[in-house]
Amino acid sequence: MEFIRHLFGSQPLLALFVTIALGYLVGKIKIGSFVLGGIAGTLLVGVIIGQLDVNIDSGIKNIFFALFIYAVGFQGGPQFFHALNRRSLNQLASSFIMCLTGLLCVLAAAWMFGLDRGMAAGLAAGGLTQSAILGTAGDAIAKLGLSPELVKTMQTNVAVGYAVCYIFGSLGPIIMVSWFLPMIMKWDIRKEAVNLAKAMSGGRTELDPGQFNAVRDIATRVYEVAANSKAVGKTALTLDKELSDAAVEAVFRNDTSIDLTDATLIQAGDRIAVTGKVDVMKTAGDLFGKEVAAPDGLALVEENREIILTNRALGGRAVDEIHDHVNIETRHGVFLTAVKRMGRDLPLLSKLQLKTGDELHFTGSPVDLDRVQAKIGYKITAAAVTDFIFFGIGMLVGILIGMIEFKLWGVPISIGSGGGCLLSGLLFGWMRSVHPKFAALPVGASNFLRDFGLAVFVGVVGIGAGPQALIAIRQYGLTLFFLGVAVTLIPQVVTFFFSYYVLRIQNPIEALACVAGGRSANPAFAALLAKAGNATPVVSFTVTYAVANVFLTLWGPVIVGVITKNAVL
Repeated sequence: MEFIRHLFGSQPLLALFVTIALGYLVGKIKIGSFVLGGIAGTLLVGVIIGQLDVNIDSGIKNIFFALFIYAVGFQGGPQFFHALNRRSLNQLASSFIMCLTGLLCVLAAAWMFGLDRGMAAGLAAGGLTQSAILGTAGDAIAKLGLSPELVKTMQTNVAVGYAVCYIFGSLGPIIMVSWFLPMIMKWDIRKEAVNLAKAMSGGRTELDPGQFNAVRDIATRVYEVAANSKAVGKTALTLDKELSDAAVEAVFRNDTSIDLTDATLIQAGDRIAVTGKVDVMKTAGDLFGKEVAAPDGLALVEENREIILTNRALGGRAVDEIHDHVNIETRHGVFLTAVKRMGRDLPLLSKLQLKTGDELHFTGSPVDLDRVQAKIGYKITAAAVTDFIFFGIGMLVGILIGMIEFKLWGVPISIGSGGGCLLSGLLFGWMRSVHPKFAALPVGASNFLRDFGLAVFVGVVGIGAGPQALIAIRQYGLTLFFLGVAVTLIPQVVTFFFSYYVLRIQNPIEALACVAGGRSANPAFAALLAKAGNATPVVSFTVTYAVANVFLTLWGPVIVGVITKNAVL
């Protein structure tokens, strides 16, 4: 043990990476459907390793938290600003009510049980499962002008409160969303999800888990035009209109490929390559003639391309509306195969409303995709390199915003560099979606900044808490745990019934998704998805999740500023 203490003392970064590795290993332990998660695991392991009196420069913690929170804001920026409109007003209100009720519960608990600023912020971080509060509250505490010892004690209490309250804070929303609320409302989640999917798809059958609709696959087949075919004498463009969800891609005449244009006339004996959805291929066969083998040397190059929607004229419009509105000359040979929002798959249904910032997956030839891309947005792979000019400016702006201070009841309040970088990330993420030539930050890069930044930050916090964590746990113990239960459950119950009866969010799937999103509760969302058996909860979850991430993160400095009690050494 002395050897390890000496090793970690001389090279504290070793302790940090051991903490992260063991923390994520512990976080993978599964009990039933509950998984602790890498962040909570890292904090707990950090507290244990912190007993060896490891000293890590706090500057490391600040840098990585700023990177983490900027990436969070950048990824959520397009959806957050899009949520600020009339169409999403009730869901926006639901999310804010959840966040506000959670804040009020934390302040009430601090007042009734005499919690200091640090412990109250930890209660919020764990009970509301918002890890970012650890950073924003810690920043605010450091700026109170207190003694270094008192600051360290309060920041330790933030970590302790988080660790004690996090487990039920994560488990509680799972219980509420997947069991308790559906039980008292007598809802069958799977049945309601199927009904919602049917309504969004115009009545098409919704499949059970494990099943898939094979006829939605894209395929290319070759037909020989019969002498009595209705296609003879028609142009390729006319045939595209008749086929609707398929397109003529190539024409072979006398075993030679001819140049294909919209005006090319089809002749009897031609062999035609048609690409489209399998469910329309019977129509193609009836139109052209028998299916034949592909000519030797036929090579049709197709591409799967991901395009970010930035054209605001298409935002808020349903998939089928856009399909019917766009002329065949534009959409020829291009097929929408998937839609993602904030990294989550959306149900590809006809009534699905697209939002600015959505990730649209298309299949088609490169030429056809280029034509469509110009009218939709920008190709994701076009942003394969980080724009470090705007990244540096974004971080600079965030830190400057964090330096702004104002007084609340005589107490200096600042959102700190964490809150400032969150706001800056939101702004630059939105700007990227509107002006794709600027501020490129690839998804892989932003995911790494977000995940690794938070892991390092939490690891340093846990190690720094060290022996003082045990003292705080003995002092508050079960009281803090049950306060965490209250902070976890009360906002969900209040918000659910307020949203249902006042905001009129009465579709069961949308109502439950708003509860999970308003808490930014990813485990609860995963449980709801499993119960639903399809992706219908995603749409409502992404709106409320984006809003909740902002407000819950900003509650850290608010709690520190409103509560006047300091820790007792």
